Amino acid sequence: MPSLPGIIIDRPHGAEAEDAFFRLTSEVEKVTELYRHLHANPRVSGDEGDTLRTLMDELPAAFEKETLPGNVGIVRIGEAGPSVAIRAEMDALPILEETDLPWAATTGAMHACGHDVHMAAFVAVARTIAAMTVSPAPLVGILQPREEVGDSGAHDVLRAGVLDTHDIGAVIGAHLQPALESKAFSCTSGPVNAAADEFKVVFAGQASHGAYPHHSSDPLLAVSAFVVSCQQIVARNVDPTQSAVLTVGTIKGGSSPNAIPDSAEVTGTIRTMSEEQRLMVQRRLREVANGIAAAHDCAVRLEIRKGEPILRNDPELAAEIERLLDGQGHTLREFRSYGSDDFAFYASAARAVMIFTGTEVEAGNLHSNTFTPDAGAISRVATAMLTGYLAAAHILKQHGPVHPSVS
Repeated sequence: MPSLPGIIIDRPHGAEAEDAFFRLTSEVEKVTELYRHLHANPRVSGDEGDTLRTLMDELPAAFEKETLPGNVGIVRIGEAGPSVAIRAEMDALPILEETDLPWAATTGAMHACGHDVHMAAFVAVARTIAAMTVSPAPLVGILQPREEVGDSGAHDVLRAGVLDTHDIGAVIGAHLQPALESKAFSCTSGPVNAAADEFKVVFAGQASHGAYPHHSSDPLLAVSAFVVSCQQIVARNVDPTQSAVLTVGTIKGGSSPNAIPDSAEVTGTIRTMSEEQRLMVQRRLREVANGIAAAHDCAVRLEIRKGEPILRNDPELAAEIERLLDGQGHTLREFRSYGSDDFAFYASAARAVMIFTGTEVEAGNLHSNTFTPDAGAISRVATAMLTGYLAAAHILKQHGPVHPSVS
């Protein structure tokens, strides 16, 4: 095992931290069956009670354990003082699994985003830290429900005041990412996930028989023009050296091939990496909708649901994590994605870093019914979590808790 320079200033803590990685290897092997159980018994957003109880039972008795409303689990080990939190998401997706795994889920739900891997990795890391003779900082585990839905579990954690109650100075997240090659890690500084907003546009016109279109105000024609025009918002308003994403996901309208309906609707998502872009795209979306409605003699209603903010990795913490991962001989990559994660809410309230870890290409895409992480995925996620914990503990000892850095 290569040395891990800079984790703790004095040598005894450094040796203890280095030993922790040896111990982690054994703990990862022990959670393999836990991972398979979690995978075979997924619980969708809002129904994570069984999963939370399973995780609580798997954690050492030394942990203080608390269940908050909404199936939020908070576990802690260590004396008072600035602590480091690790977030593990518990919810699965309503997807029918189509893998050949012996432990495949058969309930119509599936851990198609790697949350089962994240949970098993967290248990391995928690057991490792609990076994340390001298731990560098108290550990708080946030066992979070409802990451996959708009009613985010991260809101519950923040509303409950967990960051203040437990004096949390830094929050660590880790996530599998098939866009990275296996064995690669990424903890890029600054924005790494986009803000995610959803929109719904309803055009209301005048219904008519399809043979008499001149008696109608055609909302389907308005919707068609709107979908095409939407694609120009990014192409003609965003600096080409930057980016944004506007995607139409559904179009609904009409029920008969020979009738023009009285209304039609479009829904979609907006992904942006700056607040300026976020506001601009929303403004242009309204302007385009209003203009097309007027041109087609329709009324229009546009709703925008504000979702997750931009996920910004704290630069100092990200740099320290990169240094420790590099010191262990791991492959590092710069990675940013227009995906979103409610971990962004933690990063808006405290120093935080999301670490991405690669999977085999054959694993499939996130949210795919064939998503199959490779055998080393738990080990890599656990390594990311433990490294993040040690790096954050080191920075807290040097500087103390701070507000999140923005770049």
